[in-house]
Amino acid sequence: MAESDLPESRSAAASGQQAGAHAEQGRNADDNAPKKPSPLKRRGVRIALLAVALVAIAGGIFWLIHHETVGKYIQGTDDAYIDADMVTVAPKVGGYVEAVLVSSNQEVKAGQPLVKIDPRDYQAQVAQFQAQIDIAKANADALRAGIGEQQSAINEARARLAAAQANAAYALAEEKRYAPLARIGAETNETLSAKRNQAKQAGDQAAMARAALASAEKRIASLHAQIRQAEAQGETASAQLAAAKVSLESAVVTSSIAGRIGDLTVRVGQFVQPGTRMMSVVPVDRLYLTANFKETQIGLMRTGQPAEIKIDALSGIKLRGRVESIAPGTGAQFSLLPPQNATGNFTKIVQRVPVRIAIEASPEIRRVLVPGLSATVKVNTINAKNEKARMEDSQQQRNGDGL
Repeated sequence: MAESDLPESRSAAASGQQAGAHAEQGRNADDNAPKKPSPLKRRGVRIALLAVALVAIAGGIFWLIHHETVGKYIQGTDDAYIDADMVTVAPKVGGYVEAVLVSSNQEVKAGQPLVKIDPRDYQAQVAQFQAQIDIAKANADALRAGIGEQQSAINEARARLAAAQANAAYALAEEKRYAPLARIGAETNETLSAKRNQAKQAGDQAAMARAALASAEKRIASLHAQIRQAEAQGETASAQLAAAKVSLESAVVTSSIAGRIGDLTVRVGQFVQPGTRMMSVVPVDRLYLTANFKETQIGLMRTGQPAEIKIDALSGIKLRGRVESIAPGTGAQFSLLPPQNATGNFTKIVQRVPVRIAIEASPEIRRVLVPGLSATVKVNTINAKNEKARMEDSQQQRNGDGL
């Protein structure tokens, strides 16, 4: 081939390659172009959207019906805690702790001994008052014996008085008999004088006998008074003995309820005063829930309404409960420093009212529950839904035509 023909052949080859490249780009562009959806696919999308809309509308209607019939009567709060009427254990008497008979978190029964205080001082008091009772009894017995002896002395004094009175009467009669005789000279004046002396002496002896009888009778009255005093001393000692026995029994501190020991602070050898806090007993079988509901939630809340409880420590477990009581005031009213809203600027804060809810749980669950655990509670107040209308009607009748 001639050299003059080479450029033409190269240019023809290049033109062919460019034409092939343009054809390839055209095919790629056709492949990348968006394809229009088919009518059947567009119809399926519309049906799916319509179904979603219908489900949403049905769900909204169901929620609205449920809210108006049930939901708005369910009042819930997460401001709720397990609570218990814990008993503080404190001694009635003072002394050194001789023994601590329980340990922390131990379960105890009602009447079980917890702490023993050194009883020797109280044992000595019991012995002392018992001795005082014995002394008073012995004194009373001795006085009663003295009354018997004194009664004999009284009888003797009465006999002596009777004899003296008889002698005095006889002597007086003799004096009266001799007086006329002496006046007519039948008897001498000396004889009459002797009879008068005898009558006077007999009268004096009768007076002395009468005084002796009175003294003996006063003595027996004094003995009766001394007996009453001894008996009173015995009764006083008996009362002191009873108190000493109570103190002696109180040297052993027992649990007044069944539960578990908590906050154990007492130690052996410690000196405790009456009323010193030594530990607490938590009645785990009588736990309850204290739920603090907003004031806007308790309008229809009544005693006996059912409740659903969820304890944070028992995730996934639902417990049943029942409203036991509603506090007679908000939590702020029973605080250490109640609010005084009349002293300055006022900012309204929604108040909360404590509601006590009984917990219905199995023994296995109760063993896990302790005071202070957080909980979420819902109370169903639907059984009081008609009360609001009745309250409105009664108030309208009371208001009458007023504003």
